[in-house]
Amino acid sequence: MKDVTDFDGLEVGYDIPALPGMAEAEIQTPCLVLDLDALERNITKMGDWAKAHGVRHRVHGKMHKSVDVARLQERLGGACGVCCQKVSEAEVFARGGIKDVLVSNQVRDPSKIDRLARLPKLGARTLVCVDDLANVADLSEAAVRHGTEIECLVEIDCGAGRCGVTATPEVVAIARAIDAAPGLRFAGLQAYQGAMQHLDAYADRKAKIDLAVAMVTEAVEALKAEGLSCDIVGGGGTGSYYFEGSSGVYNELQCGSYAFMDADYGRILDADGNRIDRGEWENALFLLTSVMSHSKADKAICDAGLKAQSVDSGLPVVFGREDVSYVKCSDEHGVIADPEGVLKVGDKLKLVPGHCDPTCNVHDWYVGVRNGTVECLWPVSARGKAY
Repeated sequence: MKDVTDFDGLEVGYDIPALPGMAEAEIQTPCLVLDLDALERNITKMGDWAKAHGVRHRVHGKMHKSVDVARLQERLGGACGVCCQKVSEAEVFARGGIKDVLVSNQVRDPSKIDRLARLPKLGARTLVCVDDLANVADLSEAAVRHGTEIECLVEIDCGAGRCGVTATPEVVAIARAIDAAPGLRFAGLQAYQGAMQHLDAYADRKAKIDLAVAMVTEAVEALKAEGLSCDIVGGGGTGSYYFEGSSGVYNELQCGSYAFMDADYGRILDADGNRIDRGEWENALFLLTSVMSHSKADKAICDAGLKAQSVDSGLPVVFGREDVSYVKCSDEHGVIADPEGVLKVGDKLKLVPGHCDPTCNVHDWYVGVRNGTVECLWPVSARGKAY
């Protein structure tokens, strides 16, 4: 965690939203606030679950885009490394000292492949996903040119309908090509079922994962028959990790949102029909906002609008309150329904973002709070790293 001296010359309200040691009430809004106690409990809980079930947890860095959070996940949750979606994100984590980095996506542009091949020189184990034979030769050429090694996972489309191959013979063909290519190493399979993570019903999510597990099991057996073993069989998100982690075939989870939680994930149900933000995970990330106008008796206007958050998965939820609700937003304003007129100008509210990943990407800083006091300020290290 950062010391106050790290922020010499930075002005609160212009450069940064707060300083360590400040009271929570003094934080400038709108900004992202982390409840450090809740965050640490979430991280420890997931780490304990993975350890108890004999699987690794490779945390999804695309969610928080923060080297500091990733380090905390390694320290408290025993994370084996991170996965992310872009080469530039991977570079941020590698430069920040994370030693095991997977780009859980395809890298096809020659300049991006060149940068990927240089990542091991930063001291990081470097992995990438492949779903096309033509990509193998390009990755190999770059790795040989730089004298490095790129580990490759063959991606299986197990239901998301995005990247990945759908037939076991394709998996085997790509894996064999990787295994034979100079500068590359076949490391296993990527099989993340993203499309089902937000299905509300537990049974619906399980049905989708059962299909994915069958596909992955078939692929693993076919590879074994070819003499190819999988160090990694990766997948699993906040809405499904217990399925993959108990499957007997997956050995590495890739959960991200569990650490922060958001309103969309919070609505999905566990095996007992309870919302997962009511016991399984805690809300640790908040968009702190201030009431800036209350000229209308039944509604307050706050300073967190579209430019401070993503609403692709729905509007934010006012945390810990049933008497007011966030009902509408424009670029710079949020409308809070206040039928009883309980709010006043200057009041601060904690909003649970509808979707944490893209919301985090529009902010520069996380303000870590414990017991009502700012304890730390962490940069959103990979903000805007979309290359």
